[in-house]
Amino acid sequence: MATMKFYCDAERCIECNACVTACKNENEVPWGVNRRRVVTIKDGEPGERSLSVACMHCADAPCAAVCPVDCFYTTDDGIVLHDKDICIGCGYCFYACPFGAPQFPESGAFSSRGKMDKCTFCAGGPEETFSSNEYSKYGANRIAEGKLPLCAEMCSTKALLAGDASMVSDIYRNRIINRGASTMDWGANYQRGSLNVK
Repeated sequence: MATMKFYCDAERCIECNACVTACKNENEVPWGVNRRRVVTIKDGEPGERSLSVACMHCADAPCAAVCPVDCFYTTDDGIVLHDKDICIGCGYCFYACPFGAPQFPESGAFSSRGKMDKCTFCAGGPEETFSSNEYSKYGANRIAEGKLPLCAEMCSTKALLAGDASMVSDIYRNRIINRGASTMDWGANYQRGSLNVK
């Protein structure tokens, strides 16, 4: 069975935020919550890069390790989901996640912030597939429809990759090889050109 993963290619991300908008629209994410966001590293400096970040659906998810009520679970295809009916909104997952994926849906006093919300890889939740309860709590279940998460499908530069981990890694590996080859090719052409000039 496939193991589903995300990967964002920092060389291609142009910080257009199409992935963020697509996620909010497809899943009707509450105001103030972004299941996906674009972060910029070294903003305005040489080497500036942008990355689209969400839940990375870790193989050994730290959010699941610290949850006192065990509301997190991993599906057969490696997607980390959580059950909002079990969640108590303690926020331990928020502090444990290195990507800041779990978020409180509301601001305010600690006990009034509600149950955690996070990226579901567009795989719905523990409710009946395609039910109104599933959609209202977790958003669209595109995986059950045989589709990929909309954030990756809407990425205009194909910087954000989603799907079977082996296929995602193959795509990225080919990109790296082609980047290296094009650099070496440019150097060879330049040297040949220099030699021709002499």
